[in-house]
Amino acid sequence: MTKLHDFTADTISGSQDVFDRLAGQVVLIVNTASECGFTPQYDGLEKLYEDYKDRGFTVLGFPCNQFGDQEPGDGDEIQAFCRSTYGVEFPLYKKVDVNGLHTHPLWAWLKSEKPGENGADIEWNFTKFLVDKSGTVVARFGPSTEPEELRAPIEESLQA
Repeated sequence: MTKLHDFTADTISGSQDVFDRLAGQVVLIVNTASECGFTPQYDGLEKLYEDYKDRGFTVLGFPCNQFGDQEPGDGDEIQAFCRSTYGVEFPLYKKVDVNGLHTHPLWAWLKSEKPGENGADIEWNFTKFLVDKSGTVVARFGPSTEPEELRAPIEESLQA
């Protein structure tokens, strides 16, 4: 698989999402957690989603419990927390592994396209990948990169 549009993933509610529907959109893919020091980034991610969704942009949130057991809940608990605490309306997906033997295929591809500074593995929650309209990964951002800092690369991708 060579483009985002080749993948599928299970939504947090259990249906399958086929990413070819995202052709022509700019997408920010994030591994998330509800009990992490970076969890307040949900606010900024939702703000980006709200500000740019009408221009062909979306955020995809993938809960992950591989870093300090910071996402212990099930899908219903995660979704309820994200909606009630941060007003999250962008799509959330079933909890996934982003590293190791059971890495979700999408995350294996993302990491192969844009390895991090310390290798391909995801280092922590709230690692972000920006994908352009053609489905190509254009950038990887570490957990400490605040969503607000992504406005310029998102704008650039939307205008391309």
